[in-house]
Amino acid sequence: MKQKTILITWGIWYIWSHAVVAFEQAWYKTVIVDNLDNSCLSTYKNIGNILWYKPDFYEIDLRDKDKLEDVFKKYKFDWVLHFAWLKAVWESCEKPLHYFDNNIVWSLRLFELMQDYGVKNIIFSSSATVYDWIIYENETFSWALETDQTWNTSNPYWTTKFLLETILTDLSKFSWFNVINLRYFNPVWAHNSGLIWENPDWIPNNLLPFIMKVATWELPYLNVYWDDYETIDGSWVRDYIDVVDLIDWHLKAYDLLENLDFSGFIDTFNLWVGKWISVFEMIEASRKATWKDITFKIAPRRAGDLASVYCNPSKAKHILDWTAKTSLEDSLKNSWKFYNS
Repeated sequence: MKQKTILITWGIWYIWSHAVVAFEQAWYKTVIVDNLDNSCLSTYKNIGNILWYKPDFYEIDLRDKDKLEDVFKKYKFDWVLHFAWLKAVWESCEKPLHYFDNNIVWSLRLFELMQDYGVKNIIFSSSATVYDWIIYENETFSWALETDQTWNTSNPYWTTKFLLETILTDLSKFSWFNVINLRYFNPVWAHNSGLIWENPDWIPNNLLPFIMKVATWELPYLNVYWDDYETIDGSWVRDYIDVVDLIDWHLKAYDLLENLDFSGFIDTFNLWVGKWISVFEMIEASRKATWKDITFKIAPRRAGDLASVYCNPSKAKHILDWTAKTSLEDSLKNSWKFYNS
């Protein structure tokens, strides 16, 4: 059987480096395009350490259509995993035009070349952020469904996700793209090798790397962005999915695309564990996993943050028999392994 070739955008960044490893181990050829804005070459080295070889990599900004086209000319891609995003909520509120320029223009250049070179299969990294969470704010508990309302976003980053879902819907209708649209809910943790994980050089935007940097004394304390939300303990509540479980779903999504006998397809899935965890609960679980004290301070609320974000993952389970398998305890241990390596 002919080996399939996949283009992975931002394949050296945290989640997507796991995708490169998983798809290579499943006998697909991956080609990475990354501008290294949010990643570093040490991750590429560690991908090679896990696989015992380095997949092809090109340092390219997706807005540079000429350089990106050179990659399309060199390879005959069967499909694309599109992961290239700027994703900090607070930063998008401060720099909305920067986010529109990066997230939207990056994607349009990619979609144009996919159209030109007949690459019509794409798995798109979307987000729970597309839902209109304002409609849930007066409810004590709610499960967002794939069919729920997806507009009235709360910040520019979320808006870019909503707009690109809309664009891909039209590309499926009018340009015969086949699209699997995956809405993530807080991917975290590390590869069980302890070699790749989210480890930004700057102060992290996401909760778990922030906690781990406090546990290793790289940072003096964790900022908890307010404690008066209407939740179980006043801190905001999220669902967290192990990144290895998340990438496993992408392999199943590829199988769905491969078995299509027609063009012009789009389907959307929530990817979620089904357990919600507050910031304070995560701090306590991390203390138990690391045997370290996690010092924190209460900080002012950030623009664009919501109290609770979680969804109903039953569609993914019923259609492709996907459920998250990794426990919170094991996930935290894998993350701590990375920081101790």
